[in-house]
Amino acid sequence: MPNLSPKLSRVYNHRLDLVKPSGIRSFDKQISDVDGIIKLTIGEPDLNTPDHIKEAAIKAIQDNDTHYSAQPGTIELRNAIHHYLSVARGLEYDPQSEIIATIGATEALYATFETILNPGDKVILPTPTFALYEPIVTLLGGEVINVDTSKDNFVLTPERLKEVLAKEGDSVKAILLNYPGNPTGVEFSESLIKSLADIIKEHDMFVLSDEIYCELTYGVEHHSIAEFIPEQTIYINGVSKSHAMTGWRIGYIAGPADIVKKITKTHAFMVTCPPDVDQAAAAEALQNGLDDPISMREIYKHRRDYISDRLAKMNFKTALPEGAFYIFAKIPANLEQDDVKFGLTLANEARVGVIPGSAFGPGGEGYIRMSYAASDEDIKTAMDRIEEFLANQL
Repeated sequence: MPNLSPKLSRVYNHRLDLVKPSGIRSFDKQISDVDGIIKLTIGEPDLNTPDHIKEAAIKAIQDNDTHYSAQPGTIELRNAIHHYLSVARGLEYDPQSEIIATIGATEALYATFETILNPGDKVILPTPTFALYEPIVTLLGGEVINVDTSKDNFVLTPERLKEVLAKEGDSVKAILLNYPGNPTGVEFSESLIKSLADIIKEHDMFVLSDEIYCELTYGVEHHSIAEFIPEQTIYINGVSKSHAMTGWRIGYIAGPADIVKKITKTHAFMVTCPPDVDQAAAAEALQNGLDDPISMREIYKHRRDYISDRLAKMNFKTALPEGAFYIFAKIPANLEQDDVKFGLTLANEARVGVIPGSAFGPGGEGYIRMSYAASDEDIKTAMDRIEEFLANQL
């Protein structure tokens, strides 16, 4: 293959130099060659897509449903999204003008930020949080205002939000909320969501509400901020986590018609439309599979309780997650506090893979994230290995 000429090597978007590759994926790749390692790294459900959803996809193939759909997605899928949001979340959106089907929640986020941001616009991002958000804003010329929530039990308090908005002023165009959250599993209470909504509605700004884990909550009821300020909320969700469909790549956006129309234009230039077969599967999930997450939720809850109990006995401090499928654990004080170094040592000596907390932004330093979207057997073996590793440190 020919080498890129030195002159052309400078022809690219230089904002790429401002962002690093995903800390999650990079670290996972770094430790993947450790022989016999058990990885609790990637948020990938080990469960399978329910059979009735796979059958819907097979039928779509047999029916030759393999052509372009409408740019915002098939009307069947948009009707199914409307059905889910109405029945399960108590939210009402017009499937004709207020819903877009996207290539996963990732494209939903990118298309939305591309639509609402101009260079220099600011986005408030409570951290630690999923590592995807900040690079998108940076690549689009926006500025991220990180708000470290580690001293507030990993929730954004109304007081902190008021403080940040008073300081940053009208340059803030959006805030991104992810709850239940990755990496902490923390859920926002209805009263907290309402208090945040009361503050946001006093400002000319959007809230991007990433609720991809909303079906995976344990003993608490999920409430969307769209219940309180629908006119300012751009709601983002998908079927990846709720129905173990990460590889199908179907997400969606719901919001006010005027902004959804603009996001649809961006989305259309990016991807044209999602694949028809995948849309048929997602439509089945959201129309006829509303009970599918129940059994998955029970499996994850059992794993959460087991891993939390084991870690507590090993002196890892954790906030018991109320949602998602992650444990965010503080590294014990007697161990290496550099979370990257600790993660590498754990991988090489205990043969257990975790993600360093610093990959999730300010407030994540000194923590590790473990995914319990892994088999019971792998989780037990991983806990046994960590316990043995710690015993050898004494």
